[in-house]
Amino acid sequence: MPKDTIVTRVLPECWGHRGASAAYPENTLASFEAAIRDGAEAIESDVHVSRDNVVVMFHDPSLERTTDSAGLIRDRNWYGTDGIERVRTRKQPQQSIPTFAETIALLMEPQNQHVKFDIDVKVYNDPARLFSLMHKVISSHPGWETLLAPRLILGLWHPRFVAHAKTLLPYCQRSHIGQSPYIARKYFWDGCDAFSMWFPCLTTADGERFRKECKAAGKKLMVWTVNEPAQMMEAVRMGVDVIITDVTKTWLNLRTALDGDYEKVGRQYRRFFLWTAPTYYSAYQYAVNQKEMRSLEKVAGSFDVVEAEAPPAVRVHV
Repeated sequence: MPKDTIVTRVLPECWGHRGASAAYPENTLASFEAAIRDGAEAIESDVHVSRDNVVVMFHDPSLERTTDSAGLIRDRNWYGTDGIERVRTRKQPQQSIPTFAETIALLMEPQNQHVKFDIDVKVYNDPARLFSLMHKVISSHPGWETLLAPRLILGLWHPRFVAHAKTLLPYCQRSHIGQSPYIARKYFWDGCDAFSMWFPCLTTADGERFRKECKAAGKKLMVWTVNEPAQMMEAVRMGVDVIITDVTKTWLNLRTALDGDYEKVGRQYRRFFLWTAPTYYSAYQYAVNQKEMRSLEKVAGSFDVVEAEAPPAVRVHV
């Protein structure tokens, strides 16, 4: 390469997984705000619907793992003396559970209108009900079509949700969240603009093929959940567009260092870890993917039986 050749590298964006969840209770406004303060380009969170039709930012279908309460979110009301609005996180500093409306309001604050929102759509939801409720919140903000809609990404695990997303939230980008390039190709390639993939599945030979296919097709590629600097460096070498991480400061600091001296900093992180754990081997990943697919189908039905479109009664026109 000639000495005067300038190499321009676009390093992956930083998206805060459940916010800055290593430092603050996951999926809380404090965690989202911390990720934004750190400099993350996006926050990632999960959605469920309470019995009284409030969209709640929470990962699990039930409350007990991370809060001082218990029970399935779908069986609990948001409002009331025993409502989810009174629930607090176990992790300090103790926080309340935010609603989708509160999170959107945070993103619509003038200083946050550059931040994207990656919404992990859990399969425990009814897609028509969830997406209709989400649209009601989104469209309540003045200027939402230009100030908010372009920043929203729907993360879909099950193909049943794709048609509903197209019909009810057509202005949102769609990504597939998954662990298998095979499933991504077979069920989501035509219906999604992007792919949010488990980091180990992109390290195999098939993962490398999938990365090349995404690049050739102009599909954005995100990778989760990447918390170790060596993994982050490998994701950079892969050429992914986004690193989704619990430790936003770690990736942002490493990215700054790479911007300063890519070759010197990159040499510090070797690739030995790819051969030291079963996670990175195809046979192990196949078993994990089969288990995950069975789990998803148990909740949302067969991947091979999908709905062509959302019911006309709940269709949204924009």
